[in-house]
Formats: sequence, C-alpha cells, structure tokens
Amino acid sequence: MNPIIAKALEEGRYKLLEHESFELLRQYNIPVPDFALVQDVNEALKIVKDIGYPVVLKVVSPDIIHKSDVGGVILNINSDDELRSACESIRNNIRERAPYARVTGFLIQKMIPEGLETIIGATRDPIFGHVIAFGLGGVMVEVLQDVSFRIVPITEEDARAMVREIKGYRLFNGYRNMPARDEEAIIYVITKFSELLSDNPNIVEADLNPVIVLERGKGAYAADARFIIGSV
Repeated sequence: MNPIIAKALEEGRYKLLEHESFELLRQYNIPVPDFALVQDVNEALKIVKDIGYPVVLKVVSPDIIHKSDVGGVILNINSDDELRSACESIRNNIRERAPYARVTGFLIQKMIPEGLETIIGATRDPIFGHVIAFGLGGVMVEVLQDVSFRIVPITEEDARAMVREIKGYRLFNGYRNMPARDEEAIIYVITKFSELLSDNPNIVEADLNPVIVLERGKGAYAADARFIIGSV
C-alpha cells in the first residue's frame, strides 16, 4: 500500500489532505503547481520567496471537502500584504462558516496561468474496478454533462479517444480568439492517472478538478485534487 494512503488510514482518515494528494500525484509524474504546507502567515511569507507570486492560498482541513463553499480558497495573491490578508480572511471565514472544522494549516501553491479547465475523475465500481471520467472542468461538467468514460487500465489510445469524444473537444484546436490547447499533455495526465489508480485499489473516489490545459506545447497541471480512500 502506498505510504501516503497507509498513513491516512492508520489515522482513521478516509480523505487525503490536499498536500498529500499533490504528493501522490507527483509520485506518478502528474504535473502539479509548486506547493507547500504552512502553519501560519510567517511560514507562508518565507515559502513564497521560493514559489514566487502570484499564488493561491487554501485551507487544509480533514473536515472540509469543498473549500470554496466555506471561503477557504483565495486566488491570485500578488504581494506580501495580500498574502497576510488572505490568511486572516480564510481563518475568519472558517470560524464563521465551518466552526466545526479542524484546521491543519494552509496550502500555498503557485497560481497556474489561465487555460482550459478540464476534470478527470474516478470512482471504484465493485464489479468493474476503477472507472475514469473526463470532461470540461469547473461548473461546466455539471451543466453540460459532456463526459467520456473508460475502465482502468487506460492506454494512450484510450485516453486520446476520451478527449476527442467530448463535444467540447473543438476547444482544444482553438476557438475564435482562444489558442489551441495541449492535447498531448492532457492525454499524458489521463494515462498516468490510470496507472495511479491501478496501483492503488484503496482509492474509492478521486477528482482532479480543474486540470488546467495550457497552450499547445506548454503542458497541463492538476490545480486541485481530492482522494477518498477506504478498504479494498
């Protein structure tokens, strides 16, 4: 069993914290932004010297699943003063909207440039095993229901077919004033995600949302990750 997953289960947790999720993705060479777990604003101000602005700040808590819903995420922080303010704002938001939540710290991560938001998700079916879903990310996946599915393991050819099956695929080739997107990069992420799932049957659910696909040749990055784990 993967040590990250084993540690969480030993502690009685069935959800990986976000820095654990990013560490798991890194083990499979899935691109993630530079990140660090910090305990307070002073640590954040030290770490940001290495990461560089702009950054994102997120609350880390085993009791919060949707961080944005409780004001636990602040984007596009561009200075030390803004970082100080973001730390204070998140703490106040959690006190007001999720007073039950235990706060482990903050995740500070490099802000990914604007790109096409996609989602890669997975559930563990009791009969078929892991099933991967791919579609446009953010709220679009819920509104449009434009999603393709495959059973793990997934080959590069499978991943390419998944990407090209969705109606939104035309966005990868550029649309109006929007540039073409890095299709090969998202195909790579899907195949590596399939490998991660194959190796870790304890994963019950997973969401990489969004995976931001940059211009052609510039890559794709998982900007947010959620893993639910359990017994096999």
